[in-house]
Amino acid sequence: MLVHICCSVDSHFFLQKLQRDYPQEKLIGFFYDPNIHPYSEYQLRLLDVKRSCKKLGIELLEGPYDFETWIKTVKGLEDEPEKGKRCEACFDKRFEVSVQKALELGEKKVTTTLLVSPLKSQQQLKKSGDLFFKKYGVSFIAVDYRSNGGTQDQSRVTKEKQLYRQDYCGCIYGLTMQRKQQNRLMDEMFSSVSNQILPASIEERLELYRYRIKLEDKNITYKIIKEKFLNYRQFNFKLISQKSEVIPAYALFYSTLPRKKTQGKIEFLHNNIGYFNREEIKFVTLDFFNQTCNLHYKTLKELLFNPPAYDDELKFRKILTNTNYDLSPIIIIDKIPQTKLTIELDAKVYEDTKEKLMIL
Repeated sequence: MLVHICCSVDSHFFLQKLQRDYPQEKLIGFFYDPNIHPYSEYQLRLLDVKRSCKKLGIELLEGPYDFETWIKTVKGLEDEPEKGKRCEACFDKRFEVSVQKALELGEKKVTTTLLVSPLKSQQQLKKSGDLFFKKYGVSFIAVDYRSNGGTQDQSRVTKEKQLYRQDYCGCIYGLTMQRKQQNRLMDEMFSSVSNQILPASIEERLELYRYRIKLEDKNITYKIIKEKFLNYRQFNFKLISQKSEVIPAYALFYSTLPRKKTQGKIEFLHNNIGYFNREEIKFVTLDFFNQTCNLHYKTLKELLFNPPAYDDELKFRKILTNTNYDLSPIIIIDKIPQTKLTIELDAKVYEDTKEKLMIL
Protein backbone atom coordinates (compact mmCIF):
# COMPACT_ATOMS: atom_id res chain seq x y z
CA MET A 1 0.00 0.00 0.00
CA LEU A 2 1.32 3.44 -0.92
CA VAL A 3 0.83 5.92 1.92
CA HIS A 4 0.91 9.59 1.02
CA ILE A 5 2.59 11.40 3.91
CA CYS A 6 2.12 15.05 4.85
CA CYS A 7 4.07 15.39 8.13
CA SER A 8 5.46 13.27 10.96
CA VAL A 9 2.80 14.39 13.49
CA ASP A 10 0.15 12.75 11.32
CA SER A 11 2.23 10.00 9.73
CA HIS A 12 3.84 8.38 12.79
CA PHE A 13 0.54 7.68 14.54
CA PHE A 14 -1.22 6.84 11.27
CA LEU A 15 1.48 4.39 10.11
CA GLN A 16 1.51 2.66 13.49
CA LYS A 17 -2.24 2.07 13.14
CA LEU A 18 -1.86 0.80 9.57
CA GLN A 19 0.88 -1.62 10.63
CA ARG A 20 -1.53 -2.99 13.24
CA ASP A 21 -4.62 -3.14 11.00
CA TYR A 22 -2.96 -4.19 7.72
CA PRO A 23 -0.14 -6.53 8.79
CA GLN A 24 -0.19 -8.28 5.40
CA GLU A 25 0.52 -5.04 3.52
CA LYS A 26 3.97 -3.70 2.74
CA LEU A 27 3.65 0.01 3.49
CA ILE A 28 5.57 2.47 1.30
CA GLY A 29 5.65 6.09 2.40
CA PHE A 30 5.43 8.79 -0.27
CA PHE A 31 6.25 12.36 0.76
CA TYR A 32 4.70 14.55 -1.92
CA ASP A 33 3.80 18.00 -0.60
CA PRO A 34 4.53 20.84 -3.06
CA ASN A 35 2.06 22.97 -1.08
CA ILE A 36 4.56 23.41 1.77
CA HIS A 37 6.20 26.83 1.74
CA PRO A 38 8.87 28.05 2.21
CA TYR A 39 11.27 25.36 1.04
CA SER A 40 13.11 25.36 4.37
CA GLU A 41 9.84 24.31 6.06
CA TYR A 42 9.49 21.56 3.46
CA GLN A 43 13.02 20.36 4.32
CA LEU A 44 12.22 20.39 8.04
CA ARG A 45 9.06 18.32 7.68
CA LEU A 46 10.76 15.87 5.34
CA LEU A 47 13.66 15.51 7.80
CA ASP A 48 11.29 14.52 10.60
CA VAL A 49 9.29 12.18 8.36
CA LYS A 50 12.52 10.39 7.40
CA ARG A 51 13.34 9.95 11.08
CA SER A 52 9.83 8.65 11.82
CA CYS A 53 9.79 6.16 8.93
CA LYS A 54 13.23 4.89 9.91
CA LYS A 55 12.00 4.19 13.44
CA LEU A 56 8.93 2.38 12.08
CA GLY A 57 10.91 0.41 9.49
CA ILE A 58 8.97 1.86 6.55
CA GLU A 59 10.47 2.66 3.16
CA LEU A 60 10.09 6.33 2.23
CA LEU A 61 10.06 7.87 -1.25
CA GLU A 62 10.16 11.60 -1.96
CA GLY A 63 8.12 13.17 -4.74
CA PRO A 64 9.12 16.31 -6.66
CA TYR A 65 8.90 19.70 -5.01
CA ASP A 66 6.99 21.31 -7.89
CA PHE A 67 5.76 24.35 -5.99
CA GLU A 68 5.20 26.46 -9.11
CA THR A 69 2.88 23.80 -10.54
CA TRP A 70 0.97 23.71 -7.27
CA ILE A 71 0.58 27.51 -7.32
CA LYS A 72 -0.98 27.26 -10.79
CA THR A 73 -3.26 24.45 -9.56
CA VAL A 74 -4.82 26.62 -6.84
CA LYS A 75 -4.84 29.87 -8.82
CA GLY A 76 -8.04 31.81 -8.17
CA LEU A 77 -8.63 29.95 -4.89
CA GLU A 78 -6.18 31.94 -2.77
CA ASP A 79 -8.89 33.38 -0.49
CA GLU A 80 -10.71 30.11 0.10
CA PRO A 81 -10.96 29.13 3.79
CA GLU A 82 -9.50 25.97 5.31
CA LYS A 83 -11.49 22.92 4.11
CA GLY A 84 -12.70 24.97 1.12
CA LYS A 85 -12.20 24.58 -2.63
CA ARG A 86 -8.46 25.31 -2.46
CA CYS A 87 -7.98 22.29 -0.21
CA GLU A 88 -9.96 20.15 -2.67
CA ALA A 89 -7.72 21.26 -5.54
CA CYS A 90 -4.65 20.65 -3.37
CA PHE A 91 -5.81 17.13 -2.48
CA ASP A 92 -6.57 16.34 -6.13
CA LYS A 93 -3.09 17.45 -7.19
CA ARG A 94 -1.30 15.44 -4.50
CA PHE A 95 -3.48 12.36 -5.02
CA GLU A 96 -2.95 12.48 -8.78
CA VAL A 97 0.81 12.25 -8.35
CA SER A 98 0.50 9.70 -5.53
CA VAL A 99 -1.71 7.42 -7.63
CA GLN A 100 0.72 7.68 -10.55
CA LYS A 101 3.52 6.66 -8.19
CA ALA A 102 1.44 3.71 -6.93
CA LEU A 103 0.83 2.53 -10.51
CA GLU A 104 4.53 2.93 -11.28
CA LEU A 105 5.32 0.67 -8.30
CA GLY A 106 2.58 -1.83 -9.14
CA GLU A 107 0.54 -0.95 -6.04
CA LYS A 108 -3.27 -1.09 -6.15
CA LYS A 109 -4.03 0.61 -2.84
CA VAL A 110 -3.30 4.13 -1.62
CA THR A 111 -4.15 6.17 1.44
CA THR A 112 -3.02 9.42 3.02
CA THR A 113 -1.99 10.51 6.49
CA LEU A 114 -4.08 13.65 5.93
CA LEU A 115 -7.03 11.53 7.05
CA VAL A 116 -5.87 11.75 10.66
CA SER A 117 -5.43 15.53 10.70
CA PRO A 118 -8.23 17.27 12.63
CA LEU A 119 -7.72 20.30 10.37
CA LYS A 120 -8.70 18.38 7.23
CA SER A 121 -12.08 17.18 6.00
CA GLN A 122 -12.24 13.40 5.74
CA GLN A 123 -15.21 13.80 3.40
CA GLN A 124 -13.12 15.94 1.01
CA LEU A 125 -10.27 13.44 1.14
CA LYS A 126 -12.55 10.48 0.48
CA LYS A 127 -14.15 12.33 -2.44
CA SER A 128 -10.73 12.93 -4.02
CA GLY A 129 -9.67 9.34 -3.36
CA ASP A 130 -12.81 7.86 -4.89
CA LEU A 131 -12.37 10.05 -7.96
CA PHE A 132 -8.98 8.52 -8.70
CA PHE A 133 -10.29 5.00 -8.03
CA LYS A 134 -12.79 5.51 -10.83
CA LYS A 135 -10.11 7.01 -13.08
CA TYR A 136 -7.24 4.60 -12.43
CA GLY A 137 -8.66 1.62 -10.55
CA VAL A 138 -6.45 2.24 -7.52
CA SER A 139 -8.36 1.70 -4.26
CA PHE A 140 -8.39 4.52 -1.73
CA ILE A 141 -8.24 3.19 1.84
CA ALA A 142 -10.24 5.75 3.85
CA VAL A 143 -9.49 4.74 7.43
CA ASP A 144 -10.70 6.84 10.35
CA TYR A 145 -8.18 7.00 13.18
CA ARG A 146 -9.54 10.26 14.62
CA SER A 147 -12.69 8.83 16.25
CA ASN A 148 -12.97 7.28 19.72
CA GLY A 149 -10.15 9.31 21.25
CA GLY A 150 -7.80 8.88 18.29
CA THR A 151 -6.89 12.57 18.13
CA GLN A 152 -5.94 12.56 21.83
CA ASP A 153 -3.93 9.37 21.32
CA GLN A 154 -2.16 10.94 18.37
CA SER A 155 -1.24 13.94 20.52
CA ARG A 156 0.22 11.60 23.14
CA VAL A 157 2.34 9.79 20.52
CA THR A 158 3.55 13.12 19.12
CA LYS A 159 4.75 14.20 22.57
CA GLU A 160 6.32 10.85 23.45
CA LYS A 161 8.25 10.62 20.17
CA GLN A 162 9.17 14.34 20.24
CA LEU A 163 7.94 14.85 16.68
CA TYR A 164 8.18 18.21 14.98
CA ARG A 165 4.80 19.85 15.59
CA GLN A 166 4.27 22.55 12.97
CA ASP A 167 1.58 25.17 13.57
CA TYR A 168 0.27 25.64 10.03
CA CYS A 169 -0.77 23.24 7.27
CA GLY A 170 2.08 24.30 4.98
CA CYS A 171 0.09 26.33 2.46
CA ILE A 172 1.14 29.98 2.14
CA TYR A 173 -2.46 31.09 1.68
CA GLY A 174 -3.70 29.22 4.72
CA LEU A 175 -0.79 30.62 6.72
CA THR A 176 -1.58 34.18 5.62
CA MET A 177 -5.19 33.88 6.83
CA GLN A 178 -4.14 32.18 10.06
CA ARG A 179 -1.61 34.86 10.97
CA LYS A 180 -4.10 37.64 10.17
CA GLN A 181 -6.66 36.06 12.49
CA GLN A 182 -4.01 35.70 15.20
CA ASN A 183 -2.68 39.22 14.59
CA ARG A 184 0.79 37.69 14.41
CA LEU A 185 3.77 38.48 12.24
CA MET A 186 4.13 35.92 9.44
CA ASP A 187 7.82 35.48 10.22
CA GLU A 188 7.94 32.07 8.51
CA MET A 189 8.27 34.06 5.28
CA PHE A 190 11.27 36.06 6.50
CA SER A 191 14.88 34.97 6.06
CA SER A 192 17.93 37.12 6.63
CA VAL A 193 19.64 38.24 3.40
CA SER A 194 22.92 37.70 5.26
CA ASN A 195 22.00 34.05 6.07
CA GLN A 196 22.11 34.82 9.79
CA ILE A 197 20.16 32.16 11.70
CA LEU A 198 17.38 34.10 13.42
CA PRO A 199 15.72 32.96 16.67
CA ALA A 200 12.56 30.84 16.27
CA SER A 201 13.12 30.76 12.51
CA ILE A 202 12.63 27.66 10.38
CA GLU A 203 16.38 27.62 9.79
CA GLU A 204 17.03 27.51 13.54
CA ARG A 205 14.59 24.61 13.93
CA LEU A 206 16.28 22.79 11.05
CA GLU A 207 19.62 23.03 12.86
CA LEU A 208 18.02 21.80 16.09
CA TYR A 209 16.31 18.78 14.50
CA ARG A 210 19.42 17.83 12.53
CA TYR A 211 21.39 17.99 15.77
CA ARG A 212 18.88 15.76 17.58
CA ILE A 213 19.31 13.07 14.90
CA LYS A 214 23.06 13.13 15.55
CA LEU A 215 22.37 12.71 19.27
CA GLU A 216 20.07 9.76 18.60
CA ASP A 217 22.71 8.13 16.40
CA LYS A 218 25.05 8.32 19.41
CA ASN A 219 22.34 7.12 21.85
CA ILE A 220 22.50 10.40 23.77
CA THR A 221 19.34 11.21 25.74
CA TYR A 222 17.79 14.63 25.21
CA LYS A 223 14.57 16.56 25.62
CA ILE A 224 13.06 19.25 23.39
CA ILE A 225 11.23 21.94 25.36
CA LYS A 226 9.62 25.27 24.50
CA GLU A 227 10.30 28.65 26.04
CA LYS A 228 8.73 32.08 25.65
CA PHE A 229 10.92 35.00 24.71
CA LEU A 230 10.98 38.41 23.04
CA ASN A 231 11.69 37.94 19.33
CA TYR A 232 12.90 40.51 16.77
CA ARG A 233 12.83 41.01 13.02
CA GLN A 234 14.52 43.86 11.16
CA PHE A 235 12.94 44.72 7.80
CA ASN A 236 14.87 47.78 6.72
CA PHE A 237 17.75 49.93 7.96
CA LYS A 238 19.50 52.88 6.36
CA LEU A 239 21.88 55.56 7.63
CA ILE A 240 21.93 58.73 5.49
CA SER A 241 24.30 61.70 5.70
CA GLN A 242 23.37 65.38 5.42
CA LYS A 243 24.43 65.19 1.74
CA SER A 244 21.87 62.40 1.19
CA GLU A 245 24.60 59.78 0.88
CA VAL A 246 24.01 56.32 2.32
CA ILE A 247 26.64 55.52 4.96
CA PRO A 248 27.61 51.84 5.36
CA ALA A 249 26.28 50.81 8.79
CA TYR A 250 24.90 47.85 10.71
CA ALA A 251 22.11 47.98 13.31
CA LEU A 252 22.40 45.38 16.07
CA PHE A 253 19.73 42.88 17.03
CA TYR A 254 16.87 44.50 19.05
CA SER A 255 17.49 47.96 17.57
CA THR A 256 14.10 49.70 17.32
CA LEU A 257 12.65 53.12 16.49
CA PRO A 258 9.07 54.06 17.45
CA ARG A 259 8.42 56.02 14.23
CA LYS A 260 10.79 54.16 11.89
CA LYS A 261 12.70 57.38 11.09
CA THR A 262 14.57 60.05 13.00
CA GLN A 263 17.06 62.86 12.37
CA GLY A 264 19.75 64.37 14.55
CA LYS A 265 23.45 64.29 15.34
CA ILE A 266 25.93 62.70 17.71
CA GLU A 267 26.25 64.99 20.72
CA PHE A 268 29.26 63.49 22.51
CA LEU A 269 31.61 60.52 22.80
CA HIS A 270 32.25 58.53 25.97
CA ASN A 271 34.17 55.26 26.34
CA ASN A 272 34.16 54.69 22.56
CA ILE A 273 30.39 55.21 22.31
CA GLY A 274 28.81 58.05 20.34
CA TYR A 275 25.54 59.26 21.85
CA PHE A 276 22.87 60.54 19.48
CA ASN A 277 20.68 63.43 20.58
CA ARG A 278 17.46 61.48 19.97
CA GLU A 279 15.87 58.08 20.60
CA GLU A 280 18.71 56.84 22.88
CA ILE A 281 20.71 55.81 19.79
CA LYS A 282 24.34 54.77 20.23
CA PHE A 283 27.14 54.57 17.66
CA VAL A 284 30.30 52.48 17.84
CA THR A 285 33.06 51.85 15.33
CA LEU A 286 33.76 48.55 13.64
CA ASP A 287 37.20 48.51 15.28
CA PHE A 288 35.67 48.81 18.75
CA PHE A 289 33.13 46.10 17.94
CA ASN A 290 35.92 43.79 16.77
CA GLN A 291 38.08 44.44 19.83
CA THR A 292 35.24 43.98 22.30
CA CYS A 293 33.89 40.79 20.72
CA ASN A 294 37.23 39.34 19.59
CA LEU A 295 36.09 39.43 15.96
CA HIS A 296 38.01 40.25 12.80
CA TYR A 297 35.76 42.06 10.37
CA LYS A 298 37.76 44.11 7.87
CA THR A 299 34.88 46.10 6.40
CA LEU A 300 31.26 46.98 7.09
CA LYS A 301 30.31 45.11 3.93
CA GLU A 302 31.79 41.93 5.37
CA LEU A 303 29.79 42.45 8.57
CA LEU A 304 26.59 43.12 6.63
CA PHE A 305 26.81 39.96 4.56
CA ASN A 306 28.30 37.70 7.21
CA PRO A 307 27.14 38.91 10.63
CA PRO A 308 27.91 37.07 13.87
CA ALA A 309 25.36 34.85 15.60
CA TYR A 310 22.57 36.88 17.17
CA ASP A 311 23.66 35.62 20.62
CA ASP A 312 27.01 37.36 20.07
CA GLU A 313 25.21 40.58 19.15
CA LEU A 314 23.20 40.34 22.38
CA LYS A 315 26.40 39.91 24.42
CA PHE A 316 27.83 43.07 22.88
CA ARG A 317 24.59 44.95 23.52
CA LYS A 318 24.68 43.94 27.18
CA ILE A 319 28.31 45.10 27.49
CA LEU A 320 27.29 48.54 26.21
CA THR A 321 24.03 48.90 28.13
CA ASN A 322 24.54 46.65 31.18
CA THR A 323 20.96 45.39 30.90
CA ASN A 324 18.98 42.60 29.23
CA TYR A 325 16.05 44.89 28.40
CA ASP A 326 17.57 47.57 26.15
CA LEU A 327 15.88 48.14 22.78
CA SER A 328 17.65 51.31 21.72
CA PRO A 329 19.41 51.27 18.33
CA ILE A 330 23.10 50.42 18.46
CA ILE A 331 24.72 51.23 15.14
CA ILE A 332 28.14 50.05 13.97
CA ILE A 333 30.00 52.26 11.49
CA ASP A 334 33.56 52.75 10.23
CA LYS A 335 34.07 56.04 12.06
CA ILE A 336 31.88 58.31 14.16
CA PRO A 337 30.32 60.92 11.81
CA GLN A 338 30.09 64.60 12.77
CA THR A 339 27.39 65.50 10.26
CA LYS A 340 23.62 65.59 10.67
CA LEU A 341 22.18 62.10 10.14
CA THR A 342 18.92 60.54 9.07
CA ILE A 343 18.21 57.08 10.45
CA GLU A 344 15.57 54.87 8.86
CA LEU A 345 14.85 51.70 10.82
CA ASP A 346 11.84 49.45 10.40
CA ALA A 347 11.89 46.59 12.93
CA LYS A 348 9.49 44.73 15.18
CA VAL A 349 9.78 43.23 18.66
CA TYR A 350 7.14 40.67 19.62
CA GLU A 351 6.35 37.84 22.03
CA ASP A 352 7.18 34.43 20.63
CA THR A 353 7.96 30.81 21.51
CA LYS A 354 10.97 28.80 20.45
CA GLU A 355 12.24 25.27 20.94
CA LYS A 356 15.30 24.37 22.96
CA LEU A 357 17.17 21.08 23.16
CA MET A 358 18.49 19.88 26.51
CA ILE A 359 20.92 16.98 26.83
CA LEU A 360 19.85 14.91 29.86
